[in-house]
Amino acid sequence: MKRSTRLAVAFVAACILLPAGTAPAAAQVPVTPVDTLRMRLDSLVHQIDSLRAVLSRQQTTPRPAAADTMDPIARIRAAAAAAAAGGAAADTTSAQPAADVEFVGRQRNLSALNPEISVTGDLFAFSRSDDATADNFVAREFELSFVSNLDPFSRAKVFVAHHAGGGEILPFDAPSEVLLEATAAQPAAAESEVEIEEGYVEWVGLAGGLGVTLGKFRQRFGRLNRWHSHALPGQQYPLPVIAFLGEEGLAQAGVSAHWLLPIRGFGTYEVWGELTRSDSDVLFGTDNGLSGLGHFNAFFELSPATYAELGFSALTGGRRMTSAPGLAATTGERLFGADFTLDWRPPGRARYRQLTLSGAAMLNRRIFDSADNLDAWGGYAIGEFKFAQQWILGARWEYTENPDAPSQHSSLFAPALTWWQSEFVRLRGEYDIFSGEYDDFGQFVLQATFAMGPHKHENY
Repeated sequence: MKRSTRLAVAFVAACILLPAGTAPAAAQVPVTPVDTLRMRLDSLVHQIDSLRAVLSRQQTTPRPAAADTMDPIARIRAAAAAAAAGGAAADTTSAQPAADVEFVGRQRNLSALNPEISVTGDLFAFSRSDDATADNFVAREFELSFVSNLDPFSRAKVFVAHHAGGGEILPFDAPSEVLLEATAAQPAAAESEVEIEEGYVEWVGLAGGLGVTLGKFRQRFGRLNRWHSHALPGQQYPLPVIAFLGEEGLAQAGVSAHWLLPIRGFGTYEVWGELTRSDSDVLFGTDNGLSGLGHFNAFFELSPATYAELGFSALTGGRRMTSAPGLAATTGERLFGADFTLDWRPPGRARYRQLTLSGAAMLNRRIFDSADNLDAWGGYAIGEFKFAQQWILGARWEYTENPDAPSQHSSLFAPALTWWQSEFVRLRGEYDIFSGEYDDFGQFVLQATFAMGPHKHENY
């Protein structure tokens, strides 16, 4: 290389390496606009290359989810993956305060295992025209109810009641010659007793609209037999229910199956089939065999304010009584019933206006070995009109024949006025006009019922 060329290269290198401020002014090389643009482009290229490197590392590193949507195990796994990838991922555990992490146990709270407990009371003050000063006050019934959902498929209910007699009107209180058979086989009723009214487990929501109940339960004969006494529209069960089923209605131990029929169109239809041990002295005497019951129910919505309900029931079982001289032995019992309900509740005013009309007809057929069957009829009609938010005016008419002697009959007419102080307290004034085979009288009844707990005044 020539000497002049080597000197030129050395001069250019010195100009580049030395700071601009230290180079002599006369030796500075002028910078053109093209050179400035080229340097800026080179800087942008370097920045783009750096961004590409950062994006490449983030794509190969798992991104942790937001801290508030991850459980602790997922957060630990994300941090471990980030550490394995080179530590490029942010530390999400330090960003989330330890106090915000909530651990939930899978065990059930012990208090959630406790059943719902309720208490209802039924108190009476009454006066009869034929004996105005006798037994005027009575705490007729106190009932404990235990209700619990056992699991998503079943629930259990137990009702324990203390019952004291007083104020009831029995349709055939005096014995007749035909009743001697029954009185010889049945001990006198206790004045006060504690009993398990119902205790059963039921499976609900089974496939095909099925439901099954196992235990002791109030049977589905008609509409009112399923109701507890504190929820009745009157101070007691209707006369034909008492005459044919007993003072407390029909409750026996066995199994019940319910089917909601898959019928589309006008109306909703249900069927019950029950197989129980015969445990009613009024119906079956001393027979403790099997009894069967079937019930069909239809519900119709006639308008947005009106619905109707129809029901048909049939019960069959054996009957065994202690034979008495001159009386034929009974071998079977049949009971048939039909009931209806018509309810009017105008939308938007149902809290202040409601009219309910209901009734039933019943036939009791007693079968004998060597004598003609005995058929006894009974029926009742009930009307209730809600004319204010807390006031209901009602009336009942009831008629029944004696199942042991159909020629005997009794009837009852009872107007009533009910005031709901709240959903927990109800007061009712009722006047019963009774006409029987052995006695006619009037009776004024003041009834007070109260409820503690979630059970309240449920119909069933």
